[in-house]
Amino acid sequence: MQINITGKNIDLTESIKDYVEKKIGSLEKFYDQIIRASVIVGKESHHHLKGDVFVCECKLDLTGDDLFISKTEPDLYKAIDKIHDHMAEELKKHKVMLREQDKKDMREIRDSKEYKIEE
Repeated sequence: MQINITGKNIDLTESIKDYVEKKIGSLEKFYDQIIRASVIVGKESHHHLKGDVFVCECKLDLTGDDLFISKTEPDLYKAIDKIHDHMAEELKKHKVMLREQDKKDMREIRDSKEYKIEE
């Protein structure tokens, strides 16, 4: 999986890059057909909350689909953690949905006229 990391209104340090690569890279254990991950981490400048508000956005390019999640938190690393947790759940749901679709397709093939046993 290719991981693209972009900083918005912050300087990307090596520790931030390594943390994002570790967290997003670990998503492959949930779904192995991830082509690319685009991650934007940064600080929102005009927000209704006082203090620093960090945002983390992640878009996963899967075979046939895309998943996008955005989280805001007062701590950048907490936002990255929330993205990881939420994306893991979405990948699990996506995998189950694909499995159910495959089962439905196989039932339709089996029930078609060509595969019926004549008595």
